[in-house]
Amino acid sequence: MSKIVIYTTAVCPYCNNAKQLLAQKRLDYTEVRVDTDPEKMKKMIELSGRRTVPQIFINGKPIGGFDDLSALNASGELDDLLKEGNAS
Repeated sequence: MSKIVIYTTAVCPYCNNAKQLLAQKRLDYTEVRVDTDPEKMKKMIELSGRRTVPQIFINGKPIGGFDDLSALNASGELDDLLKEGNAS
């Protein structure tokens, strides 16, 4: 099964959109709130090189934010990434 981690804040509409897209696809994910813990924000920046949320990782691979996730979904590449995770 693919491991999805999404770094979010409580007031981010893009975070909510990303979580909604994942829920529509019936995908389980781990949410990491960075607005409540500066160490988690620091870790997100180290992993992604970005300061904006959401930051989404699939099987440890940085995907980017909601726009990136949405584009991957529209092109069918998201399903390919998820299949790769299920094969390993």
